Amino acid sequence: MSKPVVLFVCVHNAGRSQMAAGWLRHLAGDTVEVRSAGSAPRDQINPTAVEAMREVGIDITGAVPQLLEYDTARTSDVIVTMGCGDACPIFPGKRYEDWELTDPAGQPIEVVRQVRDDIRGRIEKLVAELQPG
Repeated sequence: MSKPVVLFVCVHNAGRSQMAAGWLRHLAGDTVEVRSAGSAPRDQINPTAVEAMREVGIDITGAVPQLLEYDTARTSDVIVTMGCGDACPIFPGKRYEDWELTDPAGQPIEVVRQVRDDIRGRIEKLVAELQPG
């Protein structure tokens, strides 16, 4: 059986979705293919999100915001949206989750840490569901 493909989508692909991708790579290793994209990506990752992740030993500095492509969503097994609204395509048979999370853009580090920790809890639950036993 092939490993599951998880796509994290938010508007700018610079904060929430990148932190989620970082957590999933860290917690699931190579047992899951991790993707992230945005409906209107920024030109760089949110530096406060980078700093918050660095504090827990996860380096997301190499991540580059990507535009959400139709085929990226179509070929993913699990699509986790974080406020991308109508820009996220819907495909029958896919597992969808919509995570209501504070947008870290323009937020102080204390708020971004809370978002980071909230995402970690959701990723731990997702990993347990994707890797039964």
